[in-house]
Amino acid sequence: MIYEVLQVLTEEVNNYIEGAPVALDNIASIETDTSDTSASIDIVLTLLNLQEESTLKNISNYYVTDTKVTYKNPPVNINLFILFSANNSTYSESLKSLSRIIEFFQGKHVFTQDNTDFDRDVAGMEKLKNFKFIVDLYTPSFEELNYIWGTLGGKQYPSVLYKVTLVQIERDIVQSEGVVITQINPILNRN
Repeated sequence: MIYEVLQVLTEEVNNYIEGAPVALDNIASIETDTSDTSASIDIVLTLLNLQEESTLKNISNYYVTDTKVTYKNPPVNINLFILFSANNSTYSESLKSLSRIIEFFQGKHVFTQDNTDFDRDVAGMEKLKNFKFIVDLYTPSFEELNYIWGTLGGKQYPSVLYKVTLVQIERDIVQSEGVVITQINPILNRN
């Protein structure tokens, strides 16, 4: 589901900005890659970190339908921290690219299968049916920003960081099944 969410965001932003300038890639490898393809990427979308949403961790592991009980592990809810880095040849164009990214997410920050247009024929996207996630601007401190770029390899690009909340990952495996208890025998065996 992580790839699918990032692919949806890449396609949505590319539909908004002319020329499809956003590519899903690692900004740390763009810096060291000397090929022509890395030079032609204007905006790089990079996954920085994952965080489990701990408030939704204590969900029950059973589901009742009619008289049947199904036990399966609850889904994992995660937040993604994504970085849009402008890789333009001039600083002013990089700033314009960042402005367009911020404009896009100001206008649309909730993504569902109903309000999102993406290519379902891309490899790996055929499983994506029902989804909902929210993209919010995340502002790190100067210290955190320094740490992020230090980890990515040093050279800092003009960038904007977003938090994508409640990406749900679930493997559809039933642990066990049973029947619902509908009555209790009132006769107790007393000795």
